[in-house]
Amino acid sequence: MGCCLRAAPSSSFLLTCVKGPANSKSSSYSRRWYNPVRRKSSLLIPDTDRQWVTADNNRTHLLSEERFTVVSYNILGDRNAFKHWDLYRNVPSIYLKWDYRKRVICEELIGLNPDIICLQEVDKYFDVLNIMEKAGYLGSYKRRTGDYADGCAMFWKADKFQLIEGESIEFKQYGLRDNVAQVSVFEMRKAKSRRILVGNIHVLYNPRRGDVKLGQIRFLLSRASILSKKWGNTPVVLAGDYNSTPQSAIYTFFSSSELNIMLHDRGDLSGQKNCRPTQALGIRREQGSLFVWMDSSWTNEEIKSATGGTDSRVIRNPLKLRSSYAMVKGSAETRSSNGEPLATSYHSKFLGTVDYLWFSDGIVPTKVMDTLPINVLKKIGGLPCQKFGSDHLPLVSEFAFIQGSKDENETSNFLIS
Repeated sequence: MGCCLRAAPSSSFLLTCVKGPANSKSSSYSRRWYNPVRRKSSLLIPDTDRQWVTADNNRTHLLSEERFTVVSYNILGDRNAFKHWDLYRNVPSIYLKWDYRKRVICEELIGLNPDIICLQEVDKYFDVLNIMEKAGYLGSYKRRTGDYADGCAMFWKADKFQLIEGESIEFKQYGLRDNVAQVSVFEMRKAKSRRILVGNIHVLYNPRRGDVKLGQIRFLLSRASILSKKWGNTPVVLAGDYNSTPQSAIYTFFSSSELNIMLHDRGDLSGQKNCRPTQALGIRREQGSLFVWMDSSWTNEEIKSATGGTDSRVIRNPLKLRSSYAMVKGSAETRSSNGEPLATSYHSKFLGTVDYLWFSDGIVPTKVMDTLPINVLKKIGGLPCQKFGSDHLPLVSEFAFIQGSKDENETSNFLIS
């Protein structure tokens, strides 16, 4: 996008000098700024341009003309960036400052030109809102409960979508920690029959509390399903940072109809333990035992958190969901064997995927913006960086409605073809 260069004072002054009168003084002055050392160092910066990947399907004639683009982005709360400074030892301090990151993040979002934006870890909501309003967006915000400054925010294009119903979820009310979520139903202004339900969540981080993670996700799915039915089985998109990897039991629950919690290690339902940069990058072999102890013993409290009651051991997903990135084939340099990005988040203690855009029947992804190859992330050394204002990468997907889709098998048939 080149946004950082445009905002740099020295670059602006340099351009003024180059365009000035052609005399010996100005020419000499310009050459001193364009020194070969600086130009050589710029060549060392890895290519961080992200590419759109289009879905390969020969039944595009079944798709409606109405398209919409959704972004999911954990923007790294200002307070968290400095509270957890040890995660960003490889990041120059300028790239951690909110004033810098705010500009980079908002310029990136505006440049992507999405219709709906779902942000997590937002603790400077009004800073972001002031910028996004000028770009034609409306917004809503839900702060976490307890002693937390951040929360979830949602923005949408005022000229394309109208909010017809919205609700915020405080998981604290159900004994599921201080995390929050948003659920909103939108109607297209130029196609009143087209509606979409969008959910936005930042799931609990704690890798050992998979029971709480499942409980939060279970409740979000329930509310989304209820609201979807209320508005005539409106298609659903669920964005967010789920703090769970594609190899985890929680991911399996999302992509299947049910999960028997007793078949899984209660302390590693999220798969986060296996995503340290040293493991992912193959820098060195991790020291440890050859044997992995699986603790499948669950307390009644943990069972209740995960399933909603002490009598049940199986939780069911009321929505038939798929991941947009897994459905649009990408490069082997950026994707894992199941189609998900190799990494959506990178700092000194984590390199892996925890962010997703899930969708239900009635819509299909037509394209996604691919993430960065692992070798590029390795050269960067960690996020945030000059071009990206967070330790996460934004996920971007365009969706299209399936024409006349009322049968829940329509999406399956379309994707299989």
